[in-house]
Amino acid sequence: MSGPVDVGELLRPLVPRVLGLLVRRHGQFDACEDAVQEALLAASQQWRTEGVPENPHGWLMAVATRRLTDQWRSESARRRREETVAVREPAAVVAGPGEERVPDEDDTLTLLFLCCHPAVSAPSQVALTLRAVGGLTTVQIAKAFLVPEATMTRRITRAKESIAAAGSTFGEPAAAEYAERLRVVLQVVYLIFNEGYTATSGTDLQVPELAHEAIRLTRAVRARCPDDGEVAGLLALMLLTDARRGARTAPDGTLVPLAEQDRDRWDRAMIAEGAALIGRTLGRGPVGAYQVQAAIAALHDEAPSAETTDWVQIAQLYEVLQELAPSPVVTLNQAIAVAMVDGPARGLELLDSIAGDSRMKQGHRFDAVRAHLLDQAGDPAAAREHYLRAARRTESLPERRYLEEQAGRLG
Repeated sequence: MSGPVDVGELLRPLVPRVLGLLVRRHGQFDACEDAVQEALLAASQQWRTEGVPENPHGWLMAVATRRLTDQWRSESARRRREETVAVREPAAVVAGPGEERVPDEDDTLTLLFLCCHPAVSAPSQVALTLRAVGGLTTVQIAKAFLVPEATMTRRITRAKESIAAAGSTFGEPAAAEYAERLRVVLQVVYLIFNEGYTATSGTDLQVPELAHEAIRLTRAVRARCPDDGEVAGLLALMLLTDARRGARTAPDGTLVPLAEQDRDRWDRAMIAEGAALIGRTLGRGPVGAYQVQAAIAALHDEAPSAETTDWVQIAQLYEVLQELAPSPVVTLNQAIAVAMVDGPARGLELLDSIAGDSRMKQGHRFDAVRAHLLDQAGDPAAAREHYLRAARRTESLPERRYLEEQAGRLG
């Protein structure tokens, strides 16, 4: 045993390997996932006081298998087992001391495919992915998304029930479904990252744990899909975006907009890695939306200052992005870039084109961008009105304070 350590970073990469091995041996994803969660909780408590065992993977396998056995010994579990498939006794699958080896297979992508099954709703896909593949506890996930633990428990339970009802098995989807399922996986991981980078609600602007986990999962997917341009593009986008995290808030937690951030506080190693990755990827195959967004992020990060940012090229890239993945959110960001090139009036024209879109009425960003452009256009009264409207529509306390401060400046 080694000395006491923070075991979180050690545990998470082991989760898909332990869970994948259990599911391959026994089936019953839901029961195996519960057993792994219990083993993780035991490890987080015991390893901090007694130290990390010499074979962490074998320790987790043994404890998870023991928990699985305990479940099957209960009366209800025995009835379920009789109705489904017989399972081998634990003695046949648990290796002796030092015999258990981390398998060569990395089941991260296979588990992501399972968690992101089309029968599962998007919020439940996110929750199940964070628990079954990311190794976060239900309490941690609920805290990150600011919902009661009971709510998150129901969400995860429904997800596992939906997967079971759909008859999904542990394995990669058929070739005809592979591309679409991978697209959903990337979308779910990106949702996790976005919630970590800018929390939709709460007192903190960021939840770094979620952003870090999204990056880790994307690295794991890229290890399995090294030639996929969109996987590389998403990883580059996350790195280039998260590189600014340290400069996005003042010491008191106040939001600092991109143009006002101290670029010396940006993580130059992450920027270099992300820029190199997207530089190698672009032009090697079909261009996708994540690659274009990464290229935009690279232009922001590599500019010495906000004033020297290549807004012309950014505006052009947003035109490309509109062709690849048209959406009002893209138009929203495009309006800012166009305003920097052609003036705020042109940016406001773009906003008018999506003013009637119902999706723009569900959040605060449309009013926040309109307020910013109206301010630039010399209409402080209208800008103030939209800043206040945006402030009322956000559940993020740092964003609300920033928007109210901007309104107060114009008042």
